[in-house]
Amino acid sequence: MTQTTGDPALSALEPMARSLTIAAAISCITVAGIGLSLSSPLISLLLAAKGVSAATIGLNSGAGSLGNLVVVAFVAGLAARIGLRVLLLATLAAGAAAISLFAVFDSLAAWFVLRFAFGASVGTLFVLSEFWINAAAPHGRRGLIMGIYASALSLGFAAGPAILAAVGQAETSLFLICASFFGLAAIPILLAGTKAPPLAGEGRHSVFTFVVLAPVATLAAYVFGAVEQGSFAFLPLYGENLGYSTRESALLLMVFGTGNLASQVPLGLLSDRMDRRKLLLACAIVSAAAALAMPLVGGDRWLMLPLIFVAGGVVGGLYTIGLSLLGARFSGAELATANAAFVMLYSLGMLTGAPAVGVLVDTVHPHGFAFGFAGFCMLYGGLVAWRLLRRAPQ
Repeated sequence: MTQTTGDPALSALEPMARSLTIAAAISCITVAGIGLSLSSPLISLLLAAKGVSAATIGLNSGAGSLGNLVVVAFVAGLAARIGLRVLLLATLAAGAAAISLFAVFDSLAAWFVLRFAFGASVGTLFVLSEFWINAAAPHGRRGLIMGIYASALSLGFAAGPAILAAVGQAETSLFLICASFFGLAAIPILLAGTKAPPLAGEGRHSVFTFVVLAPVATLAAYVFGAVEQGSFAFLPLYGENLGYSTRESALLLMVFGTGNLASQVPLGLLSDRMDRRKLLLACAIVSAAAALAMPLVGGDRWLMLPLIFVAGGVVGGLYTIGLSLLGARFSGAELATANAAFVMLYSLGMLTGAPAVGVLVDTVHPHGFAFGFAGFCMLYGGLVAWRLLRRAPQ
């Protein structure tokens, strides 16, 4: 739990070798992200075509998040036993197998089991890849590297739906395409050879302890997961409640994602030059202010779009800067466990964020979404400010 300047085992690597191993991990998670973002809407569309209710489709999606939550607490220990690279390759194989079997089995019960298994694979993949990137990133450029990672992952997530749109219809054969992306994601890991960062030392804390040890960093993941999922679920509906057309409402979500994509590298660069806790506080304040301004300009589309862009871009910094904060403080097995806690909190945010925002959408019409978004950011900003005033660790 001490301050570190990076993983000592990687300090001897030449800059080019270090860059290549970081690029391998980023390429892996980006390619896998394409398969993930293609599979999620594909499963929903195929279930709907079978006549499955929206509530059941939501439960099926939740099975994936549950698989994610169940497995992340054990990832660091397993990686320490069998090796990061071996576990990462095994996880990609398991994810490819799980998503392929959707094309084989037709029963709803089987799809719940497969969604759980696929979610467990995805959770493991994120923990391992983010540990790899964080551990290999040089101290003075960690924020920049994490910003590049977040931007690359966003592009991967955008590519999946684009493939589905290009095909034009949901077909079970697309599950094999999803699996192929997981297979392709193994290539950069294989090319990286044995340069994966080792999990040096023995973790002294459980994954749950890191929520107490590093609340500023880990709760940043929770808040981002909550507002991101809440935005996916209710931002288009917010537009319709304001009288926007369906196309204009969909544009709001696209602008939100564009802001997220555009901001990560600049925020990462900034985080390498200032106290990351203060930058997280600034992100929370700006995001909350942008959300609170939405009700004031709700009827003016040309003022609403910049606010959505700013809110989506700046709140995305919570994930990037939070990860950088963990990498600056922990190393080895401790960093792997801290990364697992980060992913777990992000998943919890995704599970609870949309229902919480939904309550406000139902009760505070038409601006419940804006107030819910701002509320999460304000609560987090209050925590960060309190920790800074007490001069407590992140």
